[in-house]
Amino acid sequence: MRRRLRRTLTALAFAAAAALIAAPAAVADTGAGPDAAAAPDPGTAGVAQDGLWFGAELDWGSDGPDGYADRLGETPASYAIRLSYPLDDKARQDWSRAATAAAAQGAVLILSMEPRASLSDLTREDAAAFNAMLETMQADYDTHHLVRFAPEMNGSWTSWGQQPREFVRAFETVADAVHDGRSGAEMVWAPSYGAGYPFERADGRLDDLSPADLRALDTDDDGLLTEADDPYGPYFPDADAVDRVGLTMYYFGKGESGAAAGRDVPLVSNSAPDEGEVAARLDEQWGYTVPQAETFYDRFAAGQERDLLLDTGALYDFSLDGDSELAVKQGWWRQVLAELPTHPRITAVTWLEAVREEAEAGAQEVDWRLTASRELADAFRADLVASGQEQWSPITDVITPQEAAASTVQVRQGNDEMNWITGTAAVLAIAFLVSGVVGRTLPSWRYPDDSATRDLRIDMMRGFVIIVVVVTHIEVLSPYSFASLNIIGAITGAELFVLLSGVVLGMVFPAAVKRGGEWGAALAAWARARKQYLVALAVILLIFIVSFVPFIDASAIMTFTDRGTGEDGQTTTGRVYDLYPNADRLLDYPPPWYAVRQLLLLEMGPWPFNIMGLFVVLSLAYPALMWLIRRRLWWLVLAGSWGLYALHITMPELSPLPSQFNAVFPLLAWQVLFTHGLVIGYYRRPIIRALTSRPGKILVGIFVVGYAGFLVYLWAGDSFGFEPTPFPAGLYGMLYDSGYPRIDLHWGRLLDLVLVITCSYAVLTVAWKPINAVMGWLWIPLGQASLYVFIVHVFFVLAVANIPGLDRQSFWQGTLIHTAVIALIYLMVRRRFLFSVIPR
Repeated sequence: MRRRLRRTLTALAFAAAAALIAAPAAVADTGAGPDAAAAPDPGTAGVAQDGLWFGAELDWGSDGPDGYADRLGETPASYAIRLSYPLDDKARQDWSRAATAAAAQGAVLILSMEPRASLSDLTREDAAAFNAMLETMQADYDTHHLVRFAPEMNGSWTSWGQQPREFVRAFETVADAVHDGRSGAEMVWAPSYGAGYPFERADGRLDDLSPADLRALDTDDDGLLTEADDPYGPYFPDADAVDRVGLTMYYFGKGESGAAAGRDVPLVSNSAPDEGEVAARLDEQWGYTVPQAETFYDRFAAGQERDLLLDTGALYDFSLDGDSELAVKQGWWRQVLAELPTHPRITAVTWLEAVREEAEAGAQEVDWRLTASRELADAFRADLVASGQEQWSPITDVITPQEAAASTVQVRQGNDEMNWITGTAAVLAIAFLVSGVVGRTLPSWRYPDDSATRDLRIDMMRGFVIIVVVVTHIEVLSPYSFASLNIIGAITGAELFVLLSGVVLGMVFPAAVKRGGEWGAALAAWARARKQYLVALAVILLIFIVSFVPFIDASAIMTFTDRGTGEDGQTTTGRVYDLYPNADRLLDYPPPWYAVRQLLLLEMGPWPFNIMGLFVVLSLAYPALMWLIRRRLWWLVLAGSWGLYALHITMPELSPLPSQFNAVFPLLAWQVLFTHGLVIGYYRRPIIRALTSRPGKILVGIFVVGYAGFLVYLWAGDSFGFEPTPFPAGLYGMLYDSGYPRIDLHWGRLLDLVLVITCSYAVLTVAWKPINAVMGWLWIPLGQASLYVFIVHVFFVLAVANIPGLDRQSFWQGTLIHTAVIALIYLMVRRRFLFSVIPR
């Protein structure tokens, strides 16, 4: 019976190794990922417009693109936001968040820049600073901007209104900076619909006009500013400064009598718009007491071949009687849509999506939204689709939260990296061969007890790995960082971390069953998974809360700046990804479901922490997998595991979870490490006996020497210029991209993982006593508390990022910081700091 079991387990060990070695046949080139072909070809202008850009001006304090798209049931082409000009810190932050959210949908961002200083005080330096931000946002998020500078400048209700000379100067100054820049943004000149101009009864600001402005506005030269004067022309800047024109045209529900009188006419009831009102406005006939010679559309859009952005909306006051909300708003949008075929230069429409107090409604709060109810949203979407004119997002490249997470895996490319992999493999192979000699000549150095439940060799390897993780995430230059990036070849600490976690859990499960039975062990495992999940949520929220503390810059871990070494190479260098999508919406009351869902599904979080979600999911599956393994169905577990791996390789876009970790550590691929770890851990002793038998040693030696020799042979051919027969001459140069890139678990990384584990375990077995004497005091306790170390290291990454004056390229500063962090974490482990709260 024992012999049969030994043969079975020997077959298991070799089957697992063979599966890893055979993995190359299943690998396919994944290309640039599922989103690479989603956005249209941007063309020379940065965008391609092939239909109506419909969008929304959101109340960004309580709403966001994800929520709007959920309510609408489609992803609009654009979003609009109002910002202060010149830019202040709040405007920059609001702009950055809006650009991030719009980029996640590939939407255009419309900026309504509202001067908060006198027009005469606006300078070229203000314009240069604005353009610099434009270029940054475009470079970081591929965001295309439409800039509505000082919109509704012909109105009397704005502080910058009815000042034609200063407005034209300020607009042209901004336009010059934008057009000289590299953002590709478009300047939009956007007055308000002119009926009722000069709106004196609306606000009475005309007495403040300078004599020069009054002369500029008196277009009929009668010495007076009246409704007979041109409501648009005096405000139009140099034609070269304008890329698109815009027109603000809201429906206030007061009929034509309210056009000239404005706020003096009270809103007494909700009423649907009169038939043909939008057409009459576009014909410049609605609300005027003096006929207009030419329409705005003909003068500035069709006549000058410019596209027109229509800013519109229809209000509804729920405190008043009258027509239904659907009748009012649908009556308006249907008229707008009906005019588009005869006005083809209207290529973009923005609807005001907000609830706000409105002076036109007697300072009452009114509702402009068209997605406030499912009935409204469905009706609008149906009408827009029926018009056949819409172009939904993506308009620009889609930069999703998943892509943001994926960017944190920075790839090292070229033969330099392949040389390190080859050198590491050669050193490990030599160490493996030497270990055989040491084992025979110095038996007193061997690991003392292979029968113990706890294997300190595994703990030591885990301790080394967790230090690699900590050092890698604290990005400063030191001997530690140099070693952590190169000493274990193609793999990172993550592969070892996941595999060894599985090994440990497989080893301890029999003891757990013995204590509380199989069901009790399963309940304990699920309780541990629940604790991991709650701790993950706590860390995510703690970092979010800390971001509001003055003098702490949490962006170091809440965002990620592309180093240009990711999957997209240099094209994305400097791009800043937001790893906390819609986190601000969690502060709303009540918080919207889409933001809560993103938190609960771990779709947000600091980048050094993203693998935590993988552990939560794997921990939930752990009891079921062990149920099969205990019944000798390990072959079924491994077959299913490799089936999922093959599914990921053939369908890399398949994502069972939207969680942040899945973009970096795809569940379907990375589970293969965990499941193999469980099997190895549960059958550890018979596997060790099988692999240390004479046939086992021979086969393991053939693998180690053969794999390392293969790499060295190809390296020699590449370095010394001979063809490595029977392999092609250029194979070495192609190896890294085909098998080793750090963006997926390709065959090369799997083979390297087998090599590292095999050689490390062999060396630790035969030279345990000297290695333990030198490093055991540090590596073993950290390895036994590796999950704890991983959790707390996030806060050390944040702390280091906030050290003032830190030079990350200083060798001595980096060495000091890495040493101090490792020492502090070691002391926390020894003192069991928060062990009752943080899982280990």
